[in-house]
Order: sequence, then structure tokens, then C-alpha cells
Amino acid sequence: MPTHERAFIGLGANLGDPFSTLPRVLEALAALPETRLLACSSCYRSAPLGVDSPQPDYINAVVALDTGLSAPTLLDALFSIESACGRRRHARLAPRPIDLDLLLYGETEMQSPVLTLPHPRLHQRAFVLLPLAEIAPALSIPGHGPLPPLLEKVKDQRVIRVRDIHLTSLIPGTG
Repeated sequence: MPTHERAFIGLGANLGDPFSTLPRVLEALAALPETRLLACSSCYRSAPLGVDSPQPDYINAVVALDTGLSAPTLLDALFSIESACGRRRHARLAPRPIDLDLLLYGETEMQSPVLTLPHPRLHQRAFVLLPLAEIAPALSIPGHGPLPPLLEKVKDQRVIRVRDIHLTSLIPGTG
């Protein structure tokens, strides 16, 4: 029997209607083989980081899932979901209808040309840490430690909780 790992995925969107895109993405995540969607945070609004030209704010969330997929296979699946939702990777930090980041994959720490775990900047981003803390408050980030001190370091970043995503049909035990 394959080993399952707890993975956390960051979801973000700032083009189109994120509140209709995110539930479709969650359905696609729940449909992945050997994967079970466990939890989804509320949605949070944040300004784009590191961009030179004006862009719409992002709507962000984090999901937890258990998966038998390897980290590279899961990343490939995330790219396929992005593509199916209209994401085109033509420019770094461009506005996008969906962005899926593999934030954590169990306790795995790795760096390759296509995948770094934990996600290299997750410990510096309130728009990731706040929703992560909502669904996994006791989590410790490999190489960075527990969430409370990390949240303290990003408390000046403006992130606003805006909406819950209702997943009763996707997460076992919530319907």
C-alpha cells in the first residue's frame, strides 16, 4: 500500500472571478487519484507582492490534503489544473486566473530545478501563513519552526479575511 503524505497547497487568483474559480479548483484537487481533500481555509484578500505595474488584489486560500502521489507528480497535477483553468505561464508575477503552489509535502525538504520544499517564501508571506494557521494551527514548517513566531514576523502585511468556501460535498465528514 502506498504511503500517503499530508500536503498543503496555496491557492491564489487575481483575474476573472476567483470566487467561482476556487471551488472548481477544489473539485479538481478532490478528484486527484490517491488523494483526499481534508480542509480548506477561508479566503483572504492581499495585494500582489513584488510587481511593478498595477494589478488586482489576490484572493488566497490554503488546502490540506492527504495524497499517495509523489511530490513531483502532485506538482504536475497542480500545473494541469492551472492550465485547465486558463493559466498561461508567459511572465513571472503576471496576473493569473489561478496559481497553485505546493507549500508543504509532509516533512520533506528538497530543492530541485522545478520544486523546492517547503515553498521557499511561504514563511515570509502572511497571505499563506494566516490561512495555513486557520486549518493547521499546530503546524511547524520544516526548517522554519512553528507558525506563531512566523505569523508575528509578518503581522504588518495587510491581509483581510473575506469569505468562507463551502466544501461540504468535497470534504468527508462535513456534509
